[in-house]
Amino acid sequence: MDVLLRDGRIASIDEHRPDTGKSAHREATSIQLDGALLLPALVDGHCHLDKTFFGAPWQPHRAAGSIRQRTVEERALRNEVGVSVAQRATALANRMVSLGTGHIRSHVDIDPVGKLDGLHALFEVRDAFRDRLGIQLVAFPQSGIVTAKGVADLLDAALSEGADLIGGLDPAGFDGDVDGQLDIVFGLADRHGSGIDIHLHDGGEVGTQQLRAIAERTKALGLSGKVAVSHAYALGQIDEHELARTAAALGAAGVAIMTNGPNRSMPPLRALREHGVRVFAGSDNIRDAWWPYGTADMLERATIIGLQAELMSDDDLKYASSLITDSAAEVLGITDYGLHPGCRADLVVIAAGSVPEAVAAHPERLLVVHDGRVVGPVPGDGRARWG
Repeated sequence: MDVLLRDGRIASIDEHRPDTGKSAHREATSIQLDGALLLPALVDGHCHLDKTFFGAPWQPHRAAGSIRQRTVEERALRNEVGVSVAQRATALANRMVSLGTGHIRSHVDIDPVGKLDGLHALFEVRDAFRDRLGIQLVAFPQSGIVTAKGVADLLDAALSEGADLIGGLDPAGFDGDVDGQLDIVFGLADRHGSGIDIHLHDGGEVGTQQLRAIAERTKALGLSGKVAVSHAYALGQIDEHELARTAAALGAAGVAIMTNGPNRSMPPLRALREHGVRVFAGSDNIRDAWWPYGTADMLERATIIGLQAELMSDDDLKYASSLITDSAAEVLGITDYGLHPGCRADLVVIAAGSVPEAVAAHPERLLVVHDGRVVGPVPGDGRARWG
């Protein structure tokens, strides 16, 4: 297959003609990657650039008994690291690019202590990576909204200054006021015309009630396709009847679900798919105060999700791939995404013979392209040749 890139787009895709010795497009610089797999750039639908310890010395993990306690521990630990948010986020973003990720959605803490400092730091990173990595920023109330004085105003300011979406955090479990938090989140989204991405860890019936409340508000405000719920552990803790009821509400409202493949309470992917719920994937925490693990490799993330959800057939593995490509791109609103003429030239070439193999093995990335420009290395393993 010969893929011609021009002006940041895929200009054409033609069957390779070996009898010509080179591509039919003789005017173009050619890179030969025989036998490798071409995919559109990978998408990380949920990460935390401001939290990572990438680019800093190793930080031993500290235990915490609750999300609220972890939030306090995190603030103290991040102050001790001695490396700025921008430096750490830059180190992680570079890692993402090298692994073929072309677009990300990063949540950034907005709280009474740091205020908008983290957001401003990530504005700098977003600008610096504009030619290599698309970055969406979610104004995330890590300390709550209703119970954290001044946070609603800070979220309003964050959206005014350029945050792309507004976030939320466990309206019942953290703020203890479902309607109070959702009134603020949906009210600000409506005022600013922004999308919504809410962290929901609350389990069981408490969690599913909130999911249905989010779906109802999404339909009422005409926000189908602009609202996501991250984690949604409750979906993995309820009976089939309750799951069908909740999944149907989410599907009808156009609310997406993000999963990182947790080791507990995994959202049932097949049931969500049957009800038309768009599911996408994200790394979540990458080597930070919440979690010492993480490589930023979205193919590895697809592997983890496949293992947790027992995705075994080739069709299943292709579905896992969609969570870090097409499905994630649709949720993030990335236009002209894919492998067709006219699509963005945001691409990754992988040392695999098929999509299922790539998900099962998460092998080496041979070439990374963003906006038609090579941004990732071509290793000297003999497979990639400039011609």
